[in-house]
Amino acid sequence: MLSRVFRSAVRSPALARRSFATKFTPEHEYLIINGNEATVGITDFAQTALGDIVYVDLPSVGQKFAKGESFGSVESVKAASDVYAPASGEVIEVNEVLAASPELVNESPLENGWFMKIKLTNPAETSELLDEAAYQKHCDEADH
Repeated sequence: MLSRVFRSAVRSPALARRSFATKFTPEHEYLIINGNEATVGITDFAQTALGDIVYVDLPSVGQKFAKGESFGSVESVKAASDVYAPASGEVIEVNEVLAASPELVNESPLENGWFMKIKLTNPAETSELLDEAAYQKHCDEADH
């Protein structure tokens, strides 16, 4: 039996082409894009460099950020660091679980350790971000 989503995708070529894309900043934030919405967090490289995460400061739903603007911070046993918006957008959801369990950022930064979900206000900005291969090359070459 075909799932409802799959059947819809078969009937609608536009839906079938819609897919998730993950982009990265050179400063180690990620953006998982799904249409005009995106999930934002820090990469595995960043969480490894920071060490054990002990606190995450998140924005509020409804806040708007420009690309490159600080939207929060992350504190670890080693350091505290601001986190920057990889693209302009309005916060539509925050990962409230991180308040009680910031270690999720270390355990699975892209799956359970995400920081916020945004509605992209300028989707064209995402084309300026790194794809996975370019980001991996950046990490391999970077002297962090």
